[in-house]
Amino acid sequence: MKRNPDQDRPDQDQENLSQRSPFQPGQAGCGRWGLLWLLVLPMIAFWLWGALGPGGQQGPMVEYSTFRAQLEAGNVSNVLVSGDQIQGTLREPATIENEAGAEVEYTEFTTYLPSFGDEQLLSLLQEQGVALETRPESSGSWWLIALNFLPFLLLIGLGLYFFRQRRGGGGGGISNIMNMRRSGAQLYERSKQRTTFKDVAGLRGAKAELEGIVRFLQEPEYFQRQGGKVPKGVLLVGPPGTGKTLLAKAVAGESGVPFFSMSGSDFVEMFVGLGAARVRDLFTQAKGKAPCIIFIDELDALGKARGVGMTGGHEEREQTLNQLLVEMDGFDPKVGVILMAATNRPEILDPALLRPGRFDRHVLVDRPDRTGRVEILRVHLRGIKAGDDVDVERLAAMTPGMVGADLANLVNEAALLAVRRGRKLVGMSEFEEAVERIVAGLEKKNRLINAREREIVAHHEMGHAIVALSLPGTDPVHKISIIPRGVAALGYTMQVPTQDRFLLSRTELLNRVASLLGGRAAEEIVFGDVSTGAHNDLSRATDIARSMVTEYGMSEKLGQIYLSSDKGNRFLGSGTPDSASGYSEETARAIDAEIRHIIHTQYETALDILKGKMDVLRKGALVLLEKEKIDREEIEVIFRAAQAA
Repeated sequence: MKRNPDQDRPDQDQENLSQRSPFQPGQAGCGRWGLLWLLVLPMIAFWLWGALGPGGQQGPMVEYSTFRAQLEAGNVSNVLVSGDQIQGTLREPATIENEAGAEVEYTEFTTYLPSFGDEQLLSLLQEQGVALETRPESSGSWWLIALNFLPFLLLIGLGLYFFRQRRGGGGGGISNIMNMRRSGAQLYERSKQRTTFKDVAGLRGAKAELEGIVRFLQEPEYFQRQGGKVPKGVLLVGPPGTGKTLLAKAVAGESGVPFFSMSGSDFVEMFVGLGAARVRDLFTQAKGKAPCIIFIDELDALGKARGVGMTGGHEEREQTLNQLLVEMDGFDPKVGVILMAATNRPEILDPALLRPGRFDRHVLVDRPDRTGRVEILRVHLRGIKAGDDVDVERLAAMTPGMVGADLANLVNEAALLAVRRGRKLVGMSEFEEAVERIVAGLEKKNRLINAREREIVAHHEMGHAIVALSLPGTDPVHKISIIPRGVAALGYTMQVPTQDRFLLSRTELLNRVASLLGGRAAEEIVFGDVSTGAHNDLSRATDIARSMVTEYGMSEKLGQIYLSSDKGNRFLGSGTPDSASGYSEETARAIDAEIRHIIHTQYETALDILKGKMDVLRKGALVLLEKEKIDREEIEVIFRAAQAA
């Protein structure tokens, strides 16, 4: 945890102690290792005492019959009897075979009485004049009991040691428990918070929404004079990678206040009550640093709706959420503590979090438009050496739907490609290749494809391009390639929109379906057969047709009715179908029939277009087989040449 220099720094001191060598005297490491030695050394001592001290084995182990033979021969001088164990000494050395079969002399021995006993042993010892000593059985077995319990004590000690290490080491149990109750939030002070709105590009609407928060933190008396209240909580909602965390840091940087950052999952622990204690500690620290900003990333990990889809072990999260609600109700807005949070799953948040007085201002951090992508790309281009041929406007047009994180990855990928190619500047060709890598996957030129399959792929991709170029409302074809990419793509037709679109007409959607089916239609016309290469095309075309029928009300038979049963996350794109569709079997049959009709009709449209432009199809396929890649200019040349002929 980063702390203010003018405060105590126990965490950093503890970190320094833990980095010292545990074998240097006078340091904290000796105490920790000393605990282990205190547990291990007694175990070793007990083992040695049991092996060498009283009660341990003396001399080699011999059979009882061998002992009786030596006793009857008068060769035993003295014996020690302890329970059923007999230890003794011979008057003259005798020999015995060891495990290797060699003869070994011995004068001391150990043996055991048989289970049935020996009533004549005592009288025989007296007759032979053997010195006899007896010892109670319990006097030599207490160490065995200690050895049995010592491993358990050792395991308990090791568990306590590693638990202390995980919780920061050093200190007693009470100290460790208190450390666990601390929030652990990262604190960014004024001097270290340098992110401002200038570093956040492409989010003009979101920044305008947050300007009021910045002004309140800078001049709280301005709002108090007018009688207004600044929202206690600001919820940043948007897809992953759009810059929600960066925007929160920029608010703190613009206002020049401390910034507490913590993830929602950091509050939830295995032990009930720890999360609530961390929430209290976080707000206590924030009030001491006011005015400041508390930022909770991934709020859905903490604020999921209570009582919905929960299983065992959710008491801790419920208590943590309840404590957060209480703290938000309790702190005075005049104090100057602003709570900000980010999530990409707002639909699962508890309604109590979203009511007025808590997170009552929702700021949408959406995907950037084309102008926003231009701004973001220019920010990321500052860190690389870009060539003069880099057209940022064209690059932004090639990346519809990409968020800030995607564009940062794009610029980095282009820089890496330039390094691999040994170039000093990153040119437009590297950026275009980077776009293709992100969209279609990595080129796999080492994948061997036979001549027949290459011919099928070439005609398939040209079929897509010809249908797309022949229909209005479709995106222009930018490049065609028959080089395998990614996991399963054997080729691709890249279409780049001229502008961002937010609305599509029924005709445009139908034309997109026809363009997707153009590859399958080309295979049927040229080869009289179809292949599995249209798998992804059929999936996307069917999805569009299904959405037209069930979501957009574009079916003549079913009319203007919303029939979709998927309730998905608009930001993550995941859908959860309902168990009950909500409509009858007859309606389901009608939906299937309408989807089938749309696909069939547009497939026939693609066939008609390609049959009328067979020369373009065959010539374009030959060029593709020769060059493997053709761009927009070459496609236009092929079209003009075919039309002139």
